[in-house]
Amino acid sequence: MQAALVAIRARTSLTPRVGIVLGSGLGAFAHSLDNATRIPYAEIPGLPTSTAIGHAGELVIGQIDGVDVAVMSGRFHLYEGYTPQQTVAGIRLFRAMGIRRVILTNASGSINPNLVRGSLVLM
Repeated sequence: MQAALVAIRARTSLTPRVGIVLGSGLGAFAHSLDNATRIPYAEIPGLPTSTAIGHAGELVIGQIDGVDVAVMSGRFHLYEGYTPQQTVAGIRLFRAMGIRRVILTNASGSINPNLVRGSLVLM
């Protein structure tokens, strides 16, 4: 993770304390950050490449209401052929960056007819 930290710190001076992992359908959120720096996973040593459709495959570091955040726009899945160790590489990177609060998101289905497409729910 040390080489990954060096690569990230060479691109931004922000120091995120909150990490957000975006699930399918939430990629546009990464475009709402202020002072954003986008770093493709391929340019961060030790991170796999996200191959899932709709996953941008980049770490976006920026600000939300003045709070420094790191956003994984796309993640790594076992069904992509990655090992469990590889699938948690982003979370391990967050930890190495000093992040102690993480928000995980995902796309899911519902049988509740009152929930419309795009509804946010707490699981």
